[in-house]
Amino acid sequence: MCFNTPGRGIGGVARPYWDESVHYTFSMDEVLALEADVEVLHSMCLEAVDHVVTAGRFRDFAIPEFAWEAVAASWKRSDPHVYGRFDLRYDGNGPAKLLEYNADTPTTLLEASILQWYWLQDTHPGDDQWNSLHEQLVERWRALKNRLPSGEVYFTWSAGDTTGEDHVTVSYLQETAAEAGFDTIGLAIEDIGWDVTLDRFTDLEEATISTVFKLYPWEWIFNDDFGKHVLRNLPETLWIEPLWKCILSNKALLAVLWEMHPGHPNLLPAFLDQPGLLTEYVRKPRLGREGANISIVAPGMEHRTGGVYGEEGYVYQLFAPLPEFDGYRPVLGAWIVGDSAAGLGIRESAGLVTDDGAAFVPHRIPQS
Repeated sequence: MCFNTPGRGIGGVARPYWDESVHYTFSMDEVLALEADVEVLHSMCLEAVDHVVTAGRFRDFAIPEFAWEAVAASWKRSDPHVYGRFDLRYDGNGPAKLLEYNADTPTTLLEASILQWYWLQDTHPGDDQWNSLHEQLVERWRALKNRLPSGEVYFTWSAGDTTGEDHVTVSYLQETAAEAGFDTIGLAIEDIGWDVTLDRFTDLEEATISTVFKLYPWEWIFNDDFGKHVLRNLPETLWIEPLWKCILSNKALLAVLWEMHPGHPNLLPAFLDQPGLLTEYVRKPRLGREGANISIVAPGMEHRTGGVYGEEGYVYQLFAPLPEFDGYRPVLGAWIVGDSAAGLGIRESAGLVTDDGAAFVPHRIPQS
């Protein structure tokens, strides 16, 4: 089970991934301000997608040319979306700053939704929490009832994920859809078939698949021969998160947002492929994951992480180090469901980069 995999503490020592030996507290005013920030960011992100599609800036996002028309069509159809997670820098002394947007395949959902809620009930039953994730997910699926091709949704993940995290996340989302009244089927993406004769996706029983929720990145689908069927077959088989989210899940978004809203209090200066006037910056691969291939450059220091990303190009963002508490640096994962702010999960890392060694810690809103 993925929650048994230890995180990394100070000095590289093992630390529980789920660590309730510490937690964060927020005032209700702070939470209300953060909720407002998240919904403003979400609105700005949708504007950015419209700009990218209208201006045809797909090359800036390293989206292959054969996919451009399908991405634009997905946006113009308003293919439905369910959820996303904004990673924010927040120190309690000013507006939250967007670090990146996990819009396509965000995880840590079960921890944020269910696990920390049970922690709150067990340890601080009189307090509150920024957490309406479960209720909003169920309601979001209900709202999509008439927008999906049928009342049956397949939930898919890659069997190649050895941590189990993706399967756990998909299984939880499958549960929320079932609670909303959908017939749901779990199926590894490697087990989805293509019927050449009938030109359609099928399951192991050769039944037609009309709606798929996937926890599998769009950029991987682009690089897979199987993925050509996905693009050609839209919207007969509808995929969630939708194809247009390949724009939002790409760090080129950070530079486009700064172009469109320079100086915005929730943004950090960011530029495509070069640092501009920045003398302190974080260089991030457009399609990087889990803190891989990050370079931090600041006076007197340079820090790099390894990995396999970067061929697609980089984005340069102002270096704004996470605040430090007792040797750990928290990044706020603020969730959006549909178009509404829905909850908060916090990951702590011992280093400057939030990576796959980060621990999840709960939070509460004291009521007295």
